Amino acid sequence: MIRALLTFWKFTRPHTIIGSALSVTALYVLVLAQPGGVPAHAQVWLPSLLAALACNVFITGLNQWSDVEVDRINKPWLPIPAGLLSRSVALTIVLMSLMVALLVAAWVSTFLFGLIALISVLGWAYSMPPIRFKRHHFGAALAITVVRGLLVNLGFYAHYMQQLHGHLTLDPIIGPLTGFVALFSIGIAWFKDIPDTKGDAEYHFGTLAVRMGRGSALVLGAVVVVLAYLAIIIPALVGLLPYPAWYTLSFGLPLIAFVTMAARLEVDDDVQVKRFYMLFWVLFFLAYVVYPLPYLLAIDGTF
Repeated sequence: MIRALLTFWKFTRPHTIIGSALSVTALYVLVLAQPGGVPAHAQVWLPSLLAALACNVFITGLNQWSDVEVDRINKPWLPIPAGLLSRSVALTIVLMSLMVALLVAAWVSTFLFGLIALISVLGWAYSMPPIRFKRHHFGAALAITVVRGLLVNLGFYAHYMQQLHGHLTLDPIIGPLTGFVALFSIGIAWFKDIPDTKGDAEYHFGTLAVRMGRGSALVLGAVVVVLAYLAIIIPALVGLLPYPAWYTLSFGLPLIAFVTMAARLEVDDDVQVKRFYMLFWVLFFLAYVVYPLPYLLAIDGTF
């Protein structure tokens, strides 16, 4: 049983699960900070979280199910190529996850059902023919950015506003976070393919690292990520965002850490690149922890 649970945990791609859990929770906190809503209760947050996580498993699981041959080269430790999970069992998990995501979302609200359904369709299009966005660096970056940057942030924020405040609206509070995550997601799309050039080239995946080289993918991705941080830091520094000094510093330090990591990275060393990519996701987690803090701590809850 423990081995089966560990295999399932690996199959979910834990860094994506953690990222989804933090984002859905942070957005809930931001909506709670808006005046005039009902008190916090688990009946809104928990089913929304469950639907989001099940949808996440569907998307990442489908990606692995469709990529077994290339993963035998790029990621042989994943459950399917490693022989820990059969393709038939993997497909069952994928379909059950989709069913859970849609049923729970439908139980919560029509809006959440539509949101989860749209995200699921884009997740399918990312991995499956005839569209298969992941075969081209622009399509892959666009799909990841639309889902993680726009649909998750704007969609779940609007969903929580409907549930807690009674109306589907977006507030200025969500703007900087959405811009940050959208740009950050482009970095995710380009960085994740850097250590996978061997398999991607063999199976004709037109990733940025294959088309332009690993170094160019790193530099272009780094530029986009720096812009993501500056999109929050600069408005805060000039007073457009009413955040305290410690908040600006809490985004500035991760920026310095990212630039340092990227500058020292040997792009031809797969071990270094994979470690860099995981640390990059830690910065993604940190953003969702830091952004709602002024509101959670009631330092300044208005724009």
